[in-house]
This record gives sequence, structure tokens and C-alpha cells, in this order.
Amino acid sequence: MLHTTLLVGGLSGSATLVAHRAGRGPALTALMAAVTWLSLGGTTLARTGSAMADRLDAGDLDGARKLLPSLCGRDPAVLDCPGMARAACESVAENTSDAHVAPLLWAALAGVPGVLAYRGINTLDAMIGNRSPRYARFGWAAARLDDIANYLPARLTGALTVACAGLLGGSAVGAAASWRRDAARHPSPNAGIPEAAFAGALGVRLGGPTQYGHQLEIRPTLGSGPSPAVPDLRRAVKLSRLVQAAALLVCLAVSVGARSGRLVSAPR
Repeated sequence: MLHTTLLVGGLSGSATLVAHRAGRGPALTALMAAVTWLSLGGTTLARTGSAMADRLDAGDLDGARKLLPSLCGRDPAVLDCPGMARAACESVAENTSDAHVAPLLWAALAGVPGVLAYRGINTLDAMIGNRSPRYARFGWAAARLDDIANYLPARLTGALTVACAGLLGGSAVGAAASWRRDAARHPSPNAGIPEAAFAGALGVRLGGPTQYGHQLEIRPTLGSGPSPAVPDLRRAVKLSRLVQAAALLVCLAVSVGARSGRLVSAPR
């Protein structure tokens, strides 16, 4: 707890001081734009997902196995082509929230300190929060803090997935039904929402045996279709891009609304 508090508190405290020194003019706007851009990973996520689909399409399984760690922590050595397609789909779905929607939402809600604190929390969770023989007890505080930080973003991602599903020929009804039926069975209180919504929108089945470097997990089934193939991975990347664009519009509206409210309530 001390480790997590010092790192996240130090990051957000320093960001608060810098934002305060920037004032309320163009300098703060430029700072906000810079730190938000640095915190976003949606473009890299989509590019990596597309590159994974290209390698799988070409039958380059060795190349796909080398690329997979850029998307998730699975053990690529034990995965065949369908296994890597499924792992990539799940990572694209989950990280649409973690890498794009969440930073945007925290930037809109809490400005420079909020987006940097979120990025610090999410990075800590990735480094020490995942269960492993080394960090099973030490990383729990970072993991629980990440659960709290991603509570709203995961649900916004699910809602935007439902809203965007029809734009690529997917099923909004299927996305909503899979979210309602399957998400709560996922071991994560947040990751199951975008994964279940993506599965329902694309008409595929995610979850099942999941091999990490240190252990095998049997994940619950999300969705009711067939296991995803490479074309489904390409559709997942397109859906991720749509959700990312929709999240930008929503978070801009939230930010403008919050700013307008502050101006109206300011003493004259």
C-alpha cells in the first residue's frame, strides 16, 4: 500500500503542481493535450492488432508469436493460429478500455493529474498487480486500485460497443445480451465488460483455457458464437477504432460541460 500510494500520489501531486503553474490559458491547454496524447495507446493497439491479423493470414506463426507479447501476457509458445486470434481479440477488446477510453475519461473528469494518475495506476497493475509467484501478495493494492480506476471506463466502453456494433454489421442486441449475461462471470470486475460486449457484437466466443507464463487459467465463456478467426480479429480492430472515436466525442462533451459549469458557478 505504501509503495502504491507513494508512486501514484507522487505522480498526481507533481502533475497538480505543474498544472497549477501553467495557469488556465493556452499553456494549460497545451499541457493537457500533451499528457493525454502521451497516455493514449489506442492507435498502437489497433496497429498491432492489424499486424497480428496480417501475420496470421500469411501463415507466419513464428512472427505472430513474437508479436503477441505486445498485445497480452499469454504464453505464445502453446498457441496455434486460432488461439492467437482469440488472444488478440480479447486483448483488443480489453485494451480499448484500458489504453484509450479510460485515459480520455480521466482527462475529461480530472484534468492533467487525473490522466497521469490513471496511467500510473494502470502501469503499476501491469507490472506487479497481476498474480504471479513473485507478486501474488505484494501487488494486491495496485490491482485493487486499478479495479477502482477502471470501473467507469469499462462500463462506458461496453455502452459504446453496443452503440457502435451496427456500424460494422455487428449486433448491438448481441453485445448488450452478452454483457448482461456473461461479463459478471469474468474474474476481473472490469475486463469482462468490453470482452463480453465485443464477443456479442462480433458474434464470436471468447474465454476458455488461458495459458500465462506462470499458470493456466480457465476463463468463463463470453459470447455464444464460434471461436474467433482472423477475419473476426480484423473486425475487432475496426470496432475498437469506432469505440475510440465515439469515446473521444463523449469525453470532449464531458470536458466542455464541466468547464462550462465551472465558468457559470465562478464568483463574479
